[in-house]
Amino acid sequence: MSKKLKRAPAFKSEAAERKFWQTHDTTEYFDAAKSVRAVLPNLKPSTQTISLRLPAHLLEGIKAAANSRDVPYQSLIKVWLQEKLQ
Repeated sequence: MSKKLKRAPAFKSEAAERKFWQTHDTTEYFDAAKSVRAVLPNLKPSTQTISLRLPAHLLEGIKAAANSRDVPYQSLIKVWLQEKLQ
């Protein structure tokens, strides 16, 4: 026998919703067995800014390689790092 679920209230703000869920159990309101995986196709991965010191000749070489490929040099660096990780 399935448990009768409570109806989640309508919230006036995100802050009100956050406060509510801090003190209530979601299992009283939602059946996890009926959940579906969300697909967020336009979600971009979060990025973090770093500072990287490179010798001037190395940076110039990277910029020249990026220019010959008609891509920004920082994008090329990211592609190369990703390829190296794989």
